[in-house]
Amino acid sequence: MTRPQTLAALQAWLRRGLGEAGVYDPAADARVLLAGLLDLSPTALLTQGDRPVGDEEFARVVDALERRRAREPVHRILGRREFYGLTLALSPETLEPRPDTEILVDRMLPHVQRIAETKGHVRILDLGTGTGAILLALLAECPQATGVGVDAATGALRTAQANAEANGLVARFRVVESDWFSAVHGCFDIIVSNPPYIRTDVVAGLEREVRDFDPALALDGGPDGLEAYRRIATGASSYLEPDGIIGVEIGYDQHQSVSKLFDAEGFRLIEAARDYGGNDRVLVFVAKAS
Repeated sequence: MTRPQTLAALQAWLRRGLGEAGVYDPAADARVLLAGLLDLSPTALLTQGDRPVGDEEFARVVDALERRRAREPVHRILGRREFYGLTLALSPETLEPRPDTEILVDRMLPHVQRIAETKGHVRILDLGTGTGAILLALLAECPQATGVGVDAATGALRTAQANAEANGLVARFRVVESDWFSAVHGCFDIIVSNPPYIRTDVVAGLEREVRDFDPALALDGGPDGLEAYRRIATGASSYLEPDGIIGVEIGYDQHQSVSKLFDAEGFRLIEAARDYGGNDRVLVFVAKAS
């Protein structure tokens, strides 16, 4: 193999290798990987095509190509992902945050800001926090907010704590190892969650990028995909302020079933939002007495 000597040649080489491996969008993956691996801006990729490529840089790209051939996702290879303007580290114990989850932040942020303006502060509970993405995004947008990120995976909590530190939010962010509400104390103005919602019998058929690299704990929602929502709906009233708000991400076909679970526990649906593909993705609830 003749080693590519310039950035333009390296990008073409990587794009070709990814295409031969059957990657869905080899050009996009090549751009993201090179920018991340070589610490280059998108503009630099376009304008510095004659930039020489060193042996160590090429070795990093070769390793990334082999990992992507094995269907490891691009952002797993880089070890980080952008979410709502924050750079978040990933780990094997965390779900990789997706753009659709930003919709949950969009829908909850006005409620967070309204409560903060009314009360002077707002407390947020993030159930199944993973990287901390949802809670950290809300804290970054609302200086009066504090929050607790809950997860059953110790490794996920370490990652979330590191992300809080890296993004300058650690003073308003705390982690608790807990099976949903089991180790949670106190009441909160806002509860948010992107829980596991994929049916157990569907998990094995997911694309390899998800099935083999996202943790099963963050994917498997039980036989009907609703196990986590039952736990949240039945426990929330003990941890939510009387005028509090609950926001959850859902699967594309779960609008009715999740709404019924919360309705049965005394909550009223006040908002529903679709994702960028037009699928149901976010539900927002308040207590019926509110």
